[in-house]
Amino acid sequence: MATKEVMSLIFILIFVVLGIIFSVGKASFLIAGYNTMSEKEKEKYDIQSLSKFMGKIMFVIAFSIFLIALSDIYRIKILYNIGVGLNWIVPIFAVLYINISKGFKN
Repeated sequence: MATKEVMSLIFILIFVVLGIIFSVGKASFLIAGYNTMSEKEKEKYDIQSLSKFMGKIMFVIAFSIFLIALSDIYRIKILYNIGVGLNWIVPIFAVLYINISKGFKN
């Protein structure tokens, strides 16, 4: 197995593990911005739903890395474009959705 494929597999596994940890509601301290809030500000947020949402985002990022790796193995450029597009669009969407949506506030 080539070095690029091994690195891709490692990153996929990292994001899948993070997705599982977030999906069960743990590791909220890894959510940027949340860990720097005061306790009073943290009480305003539903950390369970926020963690589950972040878990879904981690799974999508793992999938996008998988698409990029597949594109490299099979030389299919459209998979690369979809993977890179997801890697750009999904985090931007997540940040906007978390900040605009009222679904994460108590």
